[in-house]
Formats: sequence, C-alpha cells, structure tokens
Amino acid sequence: MLVSCINVRKIKEFSTDGELLQTVDLSQDVLSPGHAIQLCSGEYIVCHGSVRDPVHRVRVIGSDGQVVKSYGGLKGSDSQQMDVPAHLAVDRNGFVFVVDVNNCRVLLLSPALIYIREVVTREQLKWKPVRFHLDVDAQRLYVADNEYKDGKYRVGRVVVVSV
Repeated sequence: MLVSCINVRKIKEFSTDGELLQTVDLSQDVLSPGHAIQLCSGEYIVCHGSVRDPVHRVRVIGSDGQVVKSYGGLKGSDSQQMDVPAHLAVDRNGFVFVVDVNNCRVLLLSPALIYIREVVTREQLKWKPVRFHLDVDAQRLYVADNEYKDGKYRVGRVVVVSV
C-alpha cells in the first residue's frame, strides 16, 4: 500500500501487514502530493497540487524521488493545465486517467504524459469528481460525481463511461 504524505513530500510504501517497506522523498517542487501509484517499472506516478498551490501536475517519479517526466504546470483549465488533480489510474497499456476536480473533468494522458483528451467532460458531470474506479476488463470508468455541501463532499451519483 502506498501513502502520499502531503506536508512532508514523501511516499511511504507499506506491506499488507502494515510494515513500512520504504520511504521515497519527493523533490521540493512536488507540492501537496495527493495520490500515488507504483508502476510495473518500479517508478511512481503522482498527482500534486492543492487549491492553494500555484502548480498542478502529474509526474512520473523514479525510486530515488527524482522527476522522470511531467504533465501540467500553473493551475488553470486549458488542456495542458489542471486545477486540483486528485486521483489517478493507469490501464494495462500505461495510459493515465486523472481526476481534475475543479475543472470537473477526467483527463486521459499517454504513457509519455502527453494530453490525449477529456474522457469525462464538465457537461457530463453535475458537481465535482474526486475519485473514480477504472475497470480495465469491462473497459469502464466509474466516476463519483460529488456534491459539496456543508463543508463536505458526498457522492451525488456515479457517472459510467466506456473507455
């Protein structure tokens, strides 16, 4: 299991018994790492950038914590920008799905972290996506469309998209 440590810029890997296996220190420019996945190569893919951070990115990180490749930059809504990337999934071919919370969309990036398209658009969502599940066998993406009410997110509905 991987844990992203937001304030100290680390990824911690734990065994199924809860034993700390390793800690990866992230570079200073990885601000507020939100979600991390370990790739088959042993590298990690991390999304980072909170509401108050100026930079929002998805990055492939080596086991030494160094950035291998990167997508994103200054916060925004252009195809090369994101506004709070919060959750990731990687399919069998290495394509990356990214929840872009405040832009109300899910992006698809190539294995080289090049923008391909919006898989789920603002028009398909009523509120804000925060999490999703990629079912690679059924080729479906289940997106939790979350309503923000009384200071909390709650799942208002689930949007299902073929991928």
